Amino acid sequence: MPSRAAAMRGSAALSLPPAESRLTDDCFLPARSREPWNKGKLVGQKAPFKLKDIWALRVRLHMEGRVRELALFNLGIDSKLRGCDLAGLKVRDVCHGDQVASRAMVVQHKTQRPVQFEITPAARDAVQAWIKLAGLKPEDFLFPSRLHGSPHLGTRQYARILGHWVDELGLDRADYGTHSMRRTKATLIYRRTRNLRAVQLLLGHSKLESTVRYLGIEVDDALEISEQTEI
Repeated sequence: MPSRAAAMRGSAALSLPPAESRLTDDCFLPARSREPWNKGKLVGQKAPFKLKDIWALRVRLHMEGRVRELALFNLGIDSKLRGCDLAGLKVRDVCHGDQVASRAMVVQHKTQRPVQFEITPAARDAVQAWIKLAGLKPEDFLFPSRLHGSPHLGTRQYARILGHWVDELGLDRADYGTHSMRRTKATLIYRRTRNLRAVQLLLGHSKLESTVRYLGIEVDDALEISEQTEI
């Protein structure tokens, strides 16, 4: 006869679900599928786009009649939103009635903190043209997915679109990503004004230290500002 300890081990094994069906505490996904997205990859801070690249791509998208992409690009630059927040925008988030607003506010998915952003005339025109072309209603997602079963543009789809833009500009994909869109205008604002607090508010960061790290501000930048300040 088996020992009492062996019997207890057998009973416990029968009561446990198989490993592949056990769920993690935080996201209710199979435990064996949880793997860091960046495992085995070389990742780092993505470069912001330069002004000449922004205008080169805008002209290309406009001339080729790529209305959806032009709206996505212009709004991505203006809003400074993370990819998930940009992709999840609804028409009502950026419109007042049937007109695109000059300012908008959304709650960030990552931090659950509200953030405001401006929508410049070029972006408003591009978004308005896209809404009209697509026949979108206020409750619709601004950038519906073209994939079956997905209600709106996904972050991976957004990343693929951006990858094609980078290719068209003759740049290296390894240097750019969706965060390049978020960093572009913020970096330009900082370089022109040196106003970290303003950039912090625009990015929706809770701590100034996060903004400093995000912009990649180094000691040389601080010394340059100090050298330009005469007493």
